[in-house]
Amino acid sequence: MTEQERVAHLITGYAQAEQLPFEKSGPSTYVITLPGVRKLTTTVALLVGDLTLSINAFVARRPDENAEAVYRWLLERNRSMYAVAFSVDHLGDIYLTGRLPLSAINDVEVDRVLGSVAEYADVSFNTILELGFATAIRREWAWRESRGESTANLEAFRHLADPGD
Repeated sequence: MTEQERVAHLITGYAQAEQLPFEKSGPSTYVITLPGVRKLTTTVALLVGDLTLSINAFVARRPDENAEAVYRWLLERNRSMYAVAFSVDHLGDIYLTGRLPLSAINDVEVDRVLGSVAEYADVSFNTILELGFATAIRREWAWRESRGESTANLEAFRHLADPGD
């Protein structure tokens, strides 16, 4: 069994054991959907290369406003993160990315890496939204209230809708 086959087997075995939705989207790419609380799901692509495992997970689209503050906040988080770091693409969309040597990948490491991705995406999500999408959240809150619709899934942002409270 090659190193690539060994790591691919670890990834698929982990996803199956944890009952995580996954698919093989290319000859050496595995896409796994991780559950969350604030960010309900995070999709992570794992590319098993010749020597490394590349990790790429979408977190949020480009901030509508206050981008510099969002990106600064993300960079400050990078100082204490494991295996992955926040990055942005050419559009300004936010990702978690990383690369590890195949030789370092075992059962424990697959769990640790995917756990890190899930945790970082989930814990950072509301802050990213609050810093980069406050105006859109206020507009959505007002629109829902004007129509008598639920604001339950916006509750974490009540302080943006009711700044006097």
